[in-house]
Amino acid sequence: MMTGQSAPWRGGVARRGVLAGLGMAAALVGTPGWAAITPRQRIIIDNDYGGDPDGLFQLAHHLASPSVEIALIVGSHLHDKDPFDPAPGQADRAAERARQIATLAGVARVPAIIAGGNVALDAAMRPTPASARIVAEAMREDTKQPLFYVAGASLTELAAAHRLEPRIGKRLKLVWIGGMEHDDLWPGRPTRHDPEYNLTIDAAAARYIFNESDIEIWQVPRDAYRQMLISHAELEQGLAPAGRLGAYLLEQVDRVGTMAGKAGLNIGETYILGDSPLVTLTALQSSFEADSSSSDYVIKPTPLMDEKGFYTPRPQARPMRVYKTIDTRLTFADMFAKLAHLAAGAPR
Repeated sequence: MMTGQSAPWRGGVARRGVLAGLGMAAALVGTPGWAAITPRQRIIIDNDYGGDPDGLFQLAHHLASPSVEIALIVGSHLHDKDPFDPAPGQADRAAERARQIATLAGVARVPAIIAGGNVALDAAMRPTPASARIVAEAMREDTKQPLFYVAGASLTELAAAHRLEPRIGKRLKLVWIGGMEHDDLWPGRPTRHDPEYNLTIDAAAARYIFNESDIEIWQVPRDAYRQMLISHAELEQGLAPAGRLGAYLLEQVDRVGTMAGKAGLNIGETYILGDSPLVTLTALQSSFEADSSSSDYVIKPTPLMDEKGFYTPRPQARPMRVYKTIDTRLTFADMFAKLAHLAAGAPR
């Protein structure tokens, strides 16, 4: 097994040597802050923006991150009659919420935003307008930037896109917030048997991606994304400088607390921003030898996934990453700083 930690720099001499070798030392001196940052990768964002508001935080954070080029935003569906949004047309409303976040963020260029299918895949995995757009982006020949598909809910659209054009499997990487724990990674910890939320939105799509596709998966399973815990006091303080966008995001978290209270639940003083690793593992990769070097993962063969979401080992299968820990300090500090910059009118 391997971890996501890169070898440490051995003092300033090594760094200066690398900079000189790249012809960058003189160029970096005098650069006005980070104003010269340009995208290092493309991303397609797919999330259920009509559901748990953690996705709204993720989207605002990605929109404020200059090292990624957002090629497409897909609003995806929830469970049928989901308490967050029980009416038909969930993906349409998710796309509308994404547009609202982009407006509040005030970014100079709003990426293309499209609704995915409003229901889970059927047996035929029929393509949708969103899946066709995904294929078109993955098959582009006019760019060398790597493509990440970052998904914070179901894998409906990606599965449909791969079925439509299997060649996309070698042309992108999937970063997915979802799936059950891998018990072999934490010996002695009690095993959970309850289904994981994002998996159950469209279990058939997740099984297709794991079992039948050739897509490289970077998985943030339930035990890892639940580490993205932040207190309400931190949210109030961190979002205060973020203007209308910050007020809106805090209002959405408070709305969940009210909804939970009406259902007889006391959710305490913390919230899980479980979709935020989508930003950590893409926009916040390390400067040299770009990778998610501050978050720990293991590499293992992609297991078979059964109908309940449990795994069966496949020793000869393609490798995947399973993240064990996420750098919460980097994630939240960067998010608050960037949202404050947006509110102040600083350039993206």
